[in-house]
Amino acid sequence: MNLTKIVGYVLFVVALAMAYYLYSSIASTIEFTENIKKTEKQITEKLAVIREAEKAFLEQYGRYTSNWDSLINFIENGRVPIVQRREEIKPAAYGVDCVKVYIDTLGFMSARDKIFKKTFSVNAPANGEFVEFHVKVGDFVVKGKKAYTFKRNSSDKPEDVSFLDKGTVSSLANLKRGDKITQGQNLITFWDYQLNPNVDIKNLHIVPGSGKTFDIYTGKIDRNGLKVWVIEVKDPAPINPDRKETNEAKNRRPLGFGSRTDVTTSGNWE
Repeated sequence: MNLTKIVGYVLFVVALAMAYYLYSSIASTIEFTENIKKTEKQITEKLAVIREAEKAFLEQYGRYTSNWDSLINFIENGRVPIVQRREEIKPAAYGVDCVKVYIDTLGFMSARDKIFKKTFSVNAPANGEFVEFHVKVGDFVVKGKKAYTFKRNSSDKPEDVSFLDKGTVSSLANLKRGDKITQGQNLITFWDYQLNPNVDIKNLHIVPGSGKTFDIYTGKIDRNGLKVWVIEVKDPAPINPDRKETNEAKNRRPLGFGSRTDVTTSGNWE
């Protein structure tokens, strides 16, 4: 074997080694990036649950909590009132409508449902006469599906009202054909999950990826002489090397929501 062939074989082996090294490096980078995306998605899902739980806790007790056991117990065992807002519109003088707002407490629901589910209402767009529902309790509906039919006047052509969101029908007003309905009256209530229902509540305080505990701060600040509650929750040890506490760009700081100095619960992943 002459020198030329030997050199050729050596260069071929070196080329294969370099190709493998480059492929391995690229594959590792892609895998690392995908792992960061997957982990950060899990982190933001937990942060979203923590935020909604804290907001519900504030409504119920008038304060936030920095105690994870209290928050987790509230999610798993707490009960909150079901409140319905309804409007009554009546004509007033000079063609101006008078709007009265009523807040009714209809009962109680689990804190978990309050946190994870979003409730929607389909209300009457005008005074009129009810014709029929096109759904029943338990149906899953999508945007654009017909909800019910009504007439503005007995002699008018029937009008269909459609859903503007998707979800599961939970209740229908007790109406029969020919019953009078008023503008703003709630006719259908339905719900859908606004958060991932599979989030591990018992380990809600544990940050995916690092296994550390979320940093949480709650306290009061002065706003024009009024003491108001603030909250801040964040990842103490981001796995993403680009997320630094000192980063000037808010959305490149450690994942979190809220502020110690401002009345907000906005998250920097949104």
